[in-house]
Amino acid sequence: MSSDVRVRFAPSPTGMFHVGGARSALFNWAIAQQTGGTFVLRIEDTDANRNRPEWTEGIISALAWIGINSGSSHFEGPLMQSDQDAQQRAAVAGMLAEGKAYHCDCDRQQVIARTGDPNRGYDGHCRERGLSDGLVRFRTPDEGVTVVQDEIRGRVEFPNAAMEDFAIARSDGSPLFILANVVDDIEMGITQVVRGDEHLSNTPKQQLLWETLGVAPPVWAHVPVIVNEKRQKLSKRRDKVALEDYQAEGYLADAMVNYLMLLGWAPSGDREIVPWEEMVAEFRLSDVNTSPAFFDVKKLRAINGEYIRALPLEKFIEQSDSYLDPAWDRKVFAQLAELAQTRVAVLSELHDLMDFAFLDEPVFDEQAWNKGMKEPAAELLAAAEEAYRDAPWTAEELKNRLEQVGAGFGLKLGKAQAPVRVATTGRTVGLPLFESLEVLGRERTLARIAAARARLTD
Repeated sequence: MSSDVRVRFAPSPTGMFHVGGARSALFNWAIAQQTGGTFVLRIEDTDANRNRPEWTEGIISALAWIGINSGSSHFEGPLMQSDQDAQQRAAVAGMLAEGKAYHCDCDRQQVIARTGDPNRGYDGHCRERGLSDGLVRFRTPDEGVTVVQDEIRGRVEFPNAAMEDFAIARSDGSPLFILANVVDDIEMGITQVVRGDEHLSNTPKQQLLWETLGVAPPVWAHVPVIVNEKRQKLSKRRDKVALEDYQAEGYLADAMVNYLMLLGWAPSGDREIVPWEEMVAEFRLSDVNTSPAFFDVKKLRAINGEYIRALPLEKFIEQSDSYLDPAWDRKVFAQLAELAQTRVAVLSELHDLMDFAFLDEPVFDEQAWNKGMKEPAAELLAAAEEAYRDAPWTAEELKNRLEQVGAGFGLKLGKAQAPVRVATTGRTVGLPLFESLEVLGRERTLARIAAARARLTD
């Protein structure tokens, strides 16, 4: 089924893809799939400082990672804002000819000198001067209100008298973003605009431009701002906001998609783990909350951990590969993979959890050493070394032997295995010990226990 619904996602290349932009993109993608419509990717590339091909490729790659890509019949693009320059300039010329816009040569200091108020907007000084050059301003209505009917926020009124005559083109004739954005949407047949709440203040201006150009405005929807734990708007200067960083850390795409959809919206049944197809079926803009959405990294980690544990083992091994040291023996990793799958929240944690199995000697965490090697660690390690020398090399037998060793020192297994774990893995926590020793092998296990014992006695 296809429809005339056309939603657009129009990012500016910045060198990184913000998680807030990813959330907006997913909301648009859900609408496109739900309605049988089209998701239009438009790159706002008119800023020369940001017009780098690699940054545009970064946007396309980030979208593809979360499942929004050109392989779908619902996807169109990327289209470039710069390709619409002629249409944008024609719109400016038309408004000038009809007296709905005018040239202005005032600078900011002149406006302040006339009004005496550094916070006041433009005062309309050039409206009737009949200038033929300078930047171009749109003539806003002096009276009445502009009503924005928002799918999330309802009816929002903006008094026209509070809006200045805003600029729509530079003095060299090049259109400014606010005008270019509207012309692009009209040219591309956009029917719905779903974007961040920070754009709401621009919406009445854009709506006036739509109406002036003789086209009914799209359906508006402004999703809530995303904030950090201090309830401050997420900022790349202080927060980790790049989608690429989360991908590099080992978050799964499906888990990230699931979590981002929960920022401001919730599926039925008080659920958090929801397949994409079910979210598409349920998603409604009218159900999106107006309150700021908290980006809770702990919750994201928990959701990602659940997705990791739900992977078939073969898929987990495949997904893990790029997070492993290239020198690691993949056959050894496969032997430990099932143990690791239940113990990581992000795939980058695999390195520290499993490096003991691939190194000639474990890397000791000094805090772990001091905690695990308390008396009678040296004597216990000597007894474990002796007990393991002729033991059948299975996890079950290794556990039984160490349990017996611990009993000889009046220790339960949990206490008895602490120095053995530190001696063989370098840490106090990690994969199940005895299964790890089975993979590590008799020779390496005994050598590590002996080396730890020697360090203790020295």
